[in-house]
Amino acid sequence: MFTYGSTIIQMTIRFEKYQGSGNDFVVIDNREGIYNFLSPEFISKVCDRHWGVGGDGLIKLEKRGEEIYMDYYNSDGNPGSMCGNGGRCFSRFAESLGLVTPNQPFVFSAMDGIHTAYLFSDKISLEMKKPKGFIKISDRQWFLDTGSPHHIEWVEEIDTYPVNQKGAEIRYDSRYGEEGSNVNFVEFTSSGEIKVRTYERGVEAETLSCGTGAVAVAQVWNQVFGVPFPVLLHTQGGVLEVSQSSPKETPWLTGPAEKVFEGQIILK
Repeated sequence: MFTYGSTIIQMTIRFEKYQGSGNDFVVIDNREGIYNFLSPEFISKVCDRHWGVGGDGLIKLEKRGEEIYMDYYNSDGNPGSMCGNGGRCFSRFAESLGLVTPNQPFVFSAMDGIHTAYLFSDKISLEMKKPKGFIKISDRQWFLDTGSPHHIEWVEEIDTYPVNQKGAEIRYDSRYGEEGSNVNFVEFTSSGEIKVRTYERGVEAETLSCGTGAVAVAQVWNQVFGVPFPVLLHTQGGVLEVSQSSPKETPWLTGPAEKVFEGQIILK
């Protein structure tokens, strides 16, 4: 229940839960604008895996003028920067609402601008933004922005690496200021696999995968180590593919995105 003026109102919020390579999101249809009032505290509780639905973030699908808009929030309840896996899940949700024309690209807006998605039965390809701010920190550390800021660090024995501990230390490092950075740990195995584990700001923990992080890692492995596109990245939640036809073009993030379940939240 919530109060509007002197009137106490009970509201039911319908949602759907989606996951893209293990990165999971609560998604809500807010085209009518009736959920604009949702507070950071409420969003954080919904994303809590013990007291709520559980998710790495919450996404509201909105209609802003003629555009479909992806309004993304981290699991801490605060507005987030662009989320690549979230964008792919958002596209699948839009398809379920009949907003995607069959065999046609789906175009939507997010906080970093316009995105285009191509939807297939088993995967979704999402056009990301051109990376910017590429910085070499050391022979094993880099930084760049792919719609969200990402620190990338080459490590050994990634399967047992203390991602939460080391990720938190780097995320809050003074070099990244108050906003901080996402942190990606990468291992290039002897068999040629690129393994990635990501500590995400706003979640403040490791997630099973990160779309903008995958794009960032692919850029480093292409530009620094000469790995050709498409680059396959093995995350904890599955394989993501990053492709790019030339350095002047935008990268594309491809991977699965599927509905997990649907339900309703009773405001009280």
